[in-house]
Amino acid sequence: MIDLKGMTWSHERGIRPMEAASRAFSKIHPEVRISWDARSLADFELYPLDQLASRYDLLMIDHPHIGAAVAQNLLLDLEDLLESDYLKDLEDNSVGLSYKSYHWDGKQWALPVDAAAQVCAYRRDLLKGRELPVSWEELLSLGNGAGFSMAVPFVPVHAYSSFFTLCSQFSSRPFWSDGTPLDRETGCQVLALLKDLLSLSHPDSYEMDPIAVLDRMSSAHSIAYVPLVYGYSNYAREGYGAHCVEFGNIPSATGSPEGSMIGGVGLAVSSRCRETSLAAEFLKMTGSAEFQTGEFFREGGQPGHRRAWISPELNGACRNFFINTLETLDAGSMRPRFEGYIAFQGEAGTRIRDFIRDGRGNPVRFVDELNTLFGNSRKGSGQEDSYGRSY
Repeated sequence: MIDLKGMTWSHERGIRPMEAASRAFSKIHPEVRISWDARSLADFELYPLDQLASRYDLLMIDHPHIGAAVAQNLLLDLEDLLESDYLKDLEDNSVGLSYKSYHWDGKQWALPVDAAAQVCAYRRDLLKGRELPVSWEELLSLGNGAGFSMAVPFVPVHAYSSFFTLCSQFSSRPFWSDGTPLDRETGCQVLALLKDLLSLSHPDSYEMDPIAVLDRMSSAHSIAYVPLVYGYSNYAREGYGAHCVEFGNIPSATGSPEGSMIGGVGLAVSSRCRETSLAAEFLKMTGSAEFQTGEFFREGGQPGHRRAWISPELNGACRNFFINTLETLDAGSMRPRFEGYIAFQGEAGTRIRDFIRDGRGNPVRFVDELNTLFGNSRKGSGQEDSYGRSY
C-alpha cells in the first residue's frame, strides 16, 4: 500500500471534498491511500508552511504563502508534473485571479481548486423587502435605519482583508502588490468608512471571523447583512443551517464591485513527496472540470473551475451563490506574496482592528505607519511579483 498524507483546513468546505477526492482516486488506484489532516482557519491563514511541508505530501495552501514557500524550496513546480495543455485549460477557466495567484517566479506552484473573495452576505427574510445596497452611501443610510442589523468580521486578519479590499477599490490599483505605497488620501478615506461601518455593526464583530459570522447568521436572527465577508456556498445550500444565507456582489464606490481581496485555496505538492507521479495524477483529477462540477461540489467544496461557477445546476443548488458573486471575483485584487508578507499581514491586521476599535489616533500618521511597516517587511526579499516589480 502506498500512503500519501495531505493537510487541509477544518471547515466542511476544506476537508470533505478532499476526502471525496481521495476515495475517488483510490478507486482508480486501489494501491494508494490518501489521508487528510485539517487545521483551523486561523492556522491556515498564518501558520508557516515549512512546518507542514516536511510532514505532508499534499498541501492545501493560501496564496500569500507562495513567496516564502518558493524561497524555502517547499513545493514542486507543477509545470514539471502536469501537461501544459491541462494547465492552460485551468488558466483559461480561472475565476478571476485564482490561477495567477499561485504563479510565482515564472512557475506554477498550486492548482486553484477552491475560489473565493470577499462578497456580501444577507438573510433575505430579515431584509424585509429592502433592496441590497449597491453603494457604500446606500449601505450607511440603510444601516442607520431602525430594524437593520449588520456585521463585519473584524478579527485581525479580516480587518486587514476589508481594509485591503476597500483601499484597492477606492484607488483602482493593486497598491502594495505592485510595489507602491498606499496613498494617504485613500487610506484615510477607508479608515473613516470602516469606522462608520463598525459603529453600525454587531458588537461581536471584532471577535468574529467569517465562519463565526456566517454561523451566527444561519442559526439566529441577529445579523441581516454583511458587506464584506469571504463567501461560503455551503451556507446558501438548503439544510446546511437553520436559516439560509444568500450572497451577492460587494457594494462599490466606483459603480463596479472591484477590489475584493481574493482568497481561495490551492492544491500543491510538497517537495518531500516521493510519489510525484501519483500526486500529479491526483491533482489533475481534483482540478478537472468534471470532478469540480461533480463530486467536489456535492461534498461541500467551493470549486475553482469556472465551469462550476456558471453551471445552472450548481447555482440552482445554492441560491445562485456562484453567478451572483462572479462579478466581484472577476474584478478582485491580489495580496502581495513575497517572503515575509505573512508576518506583515498579521501585524497590520492587529493595528487596523485596534485603530478602528479604539476610535482615536491620527489617520494620516497611521497610513504612514502601515506603509513603513510594509516597506520594512519586504526589504531584502529580492523577489519579484506578478506585476513585475522587484521587492
